[in-house]
Amino acid sequence: MPISKDFSKRAIESILQNKSLEEFSKKLKSRMPNEEPLPESIPRETALSREAQTERIEILKRQGIKLEYLTGEKDVNDPLVFEGNIENYIGLAQVPVGVIGPLRINGLYACGDYYVPLAATEGALVASYNRGAKVISLSGGARVLCLLERVTRAPGFAFNDLIEAGQFIVWVVKQFDKFQEAAKSTTSHGNLEDFKITVDGNQVYVNFEYTTGDAAGQNMVTIATEAVCKYIMEHSPVKPRFFFIESNMSGDKKATAISYLFTRGKKVSAEIIIPRSIFMKFLHTSPEMMMEYWKMSFVGGVQSGSIGVQGHYANGLAAIFIACGQDAACVSEAAMGITRVDITEAGDLYISVTLPNLIVGTVGGGTRLPTQSECLAMLGCKGEGTAKKFAEICAATVLAGEISIMGALAAGQFASAHRIYARKKKNGKR
Repeated sequence: MPISKDFSKRAIESILQNKSLEEFSKKLKSRMPNEEPLPESIPRETALSREAQTERIEILKRQGIKLEYLTGEKDVNDPLVFEGNIENYIGLAQVPVGVIGPLRINGLYACGDYYVPLAATEGALVASYNRGAKVISLSGGARVLCLLERVTRAPGFAFNDLIEAGQFIVWVVKQFDKFQEAAKSTTSHGNLEDFKITVDGNQVYVNFEYTTGDAAGQNMVTIATEAVCKYIMEHSPVKPRFFFIESNMSGDKKATAISYLFTRGKKVSAEIIIPRSIFMKFLHTSPEMMMEYWKMSFVGGVQSGSIGVQGHYANGLAAIFIACGQDAACVSEAAMGITRVDITEAGDLYISVTLPNLIVGTVGGGTRLPTQSECLAMLGCKGEGTAKKFAEICAATVLAGEISIMGALAAGQFASAHRIYARKKKNGKR
């Protein structure tokens, strides 16, 4: 995931926000529970009684969280609520929502203790992430940093030959200011930041890179790029024979090496050092065995042709995306990254996750829907100014999932966990 020195300078300026390195470091500092007590934990993972549901809801209420639509206190009676989100509407698909937490996060944008909603139908998933969240919180919290952001759209232009393609490129590289103006005419939140050019014979691919504010930005960059392409077709001295607004090179809704290398969405990294005593108590194995599992799984991932190597980013991301009104199809590109494990000199476990393609937003799209809006509000991520915070919470949640699943595999408890949580009881037995 390399970036140029100029891009690095801009990214550093954005991250520091005119703060000193000392102020920056202080914000990411671990907060141990004996120094700063954790709020109430969510109890009784397997209990599915009305009483247990009420108990969990009351815990959330005591934290100032309101869940009227999610809990059924209020109903959606007017289908117009879904305008802009669905066509040929006939009803709702009910997906159960569980909650994990508190998940302590020490991030640049997300700094606090969070109860994270996860919508899923896979038994054991919420329980596993909840265990990871507990380990993280007892260890002082996940250190998380939203590093970069870019959303891309890549039109392709066709010419008669390589000479015309070359002439076109000579003109295009001088037009950035004009392209910015054209894009800006379509949006008050997005901005064209850069573009990359690829030549293939008589075809030219231009990958436009945008920032999109607090929106996920897929529609925003499409409309902005359409305006740029219109300018190109009207002003280019070498007229393309034809163009397509998306040449399948942006990485939209698919796992691609180019997105992994250059970021599409938000790039976020999260890490934690888990004290040996906490690790062995809650994960029932040793840091050394976890390290052995990670080494074998890394080689296995490489041999499988995986883009990045990780355990199951898609599980947590799909669950939080559905709960919080994100575009679920973007999990296909967001669930790429690297999980890395090491053992410190003190014998504790270091683990990190890096996700280069988190396409998330806190305004527009599905974030406006009633239950999804409540889930975002639960995280303090409803509305403008919160998209980077939400991205950091997503990364910390992914870290919780990696800790738990790798711990279960290293301890030989992966199958038994699914036997306990993922099977429906029959005559009192699973």
